[in-house]
Formats: sequence, structure tokens, C-alpha cells
Amino acid sequence: MKTQLDPLPARRFARPAAVAVAILFGGLSAFEIALAAGVPWGEAAFGGASAVLEPGLRVAAGVTAVVWAAAALIVLRRAGHPVWAPLPRRALPVAVWVLAGYTALGVLTNAISPSPVERAIWVPATIAMSALCFGVAIALRGRQATRAS
Repeated sequence: MKTQLDPLPARRFARPAAVAVAILFGGLSAFEIALAAGVPWGEAAFGGASAVLEPGLRVAAGVTAVVWAAAALIVLRRAGHPVWAPLPRRALPVAVWVLAGYTALGVLTNAISPSPVERAIWVPATIAMSALCFGVAIALRGRQATRAS
């Protein structure tokens, strides 16, 4: 009996993985927006020095929120979802690898944070983000950046 192989198994993995990491990036972006707005969640960010961030860190949180929102769009677009991305299509494969590496670095930086709240929340979150980004990057390696379908 002949078994028919799925011609697009990588894409079948990458699309839902991209949605999952985009949701995590979106949640992180929302968290950063809240910090920028003055919500007293600073114990879970920037080393947990103070509940309400000082003005410079609030600006940094606002910029970071934009970066994570862009990251969500990049990963979604790379996996073939019909969204706009802030980079040209040819740059998306490299960008997803960079995001995978950056989130892996985030695991380490959060693990050594002096804030127990930051360690408890962000170590598992960044492990998930990193694993999903690496999964998308590996699943789509060697493939041209996909067009939205």
C-alpha cells in the first residue's frame, strides 16, 4: 500500500507555530505598553528595580512594544500569513533566525535577573518564544520567503 506524503509538512507546522509566537510577542508588546503607560508592573521588567518605571525606562518600554509588534508581523509573514511586515520579503528568513537567537539570549538574561517575578514569568515565556521561532526558522529553512496566501 502506497502512503501519500504531505507535500508541505514544514508549512503545516510553521503556520500555527508562527501564530503561537505572534500571540506571545503580542502579549509581550501589550505588557511593554502597560509599563510605558505607568502601570506598576516594573518588578517583572528591567531587573525589577521599581514597580513604576522611571521616565527613561518608560520610553524604552514603549520602543520595545513596537519592536515586539514588528517581530510578530515578521514571523507571521515569513510563515505565509497575509499580513504586512516591516521588512522586505527577502529579509524575512534572516529576521526569523535573528529573533530566534535574540529570544534565546532573552532566556539567559531573564534567568540571571535579580527579580524573582521576572525570572518566574519571562524565563518560561522566552523559552517558548525561542523554541517557536527556531521551529519556524528550521521548518522553512532553504525555502524562499513565502508570499501571503
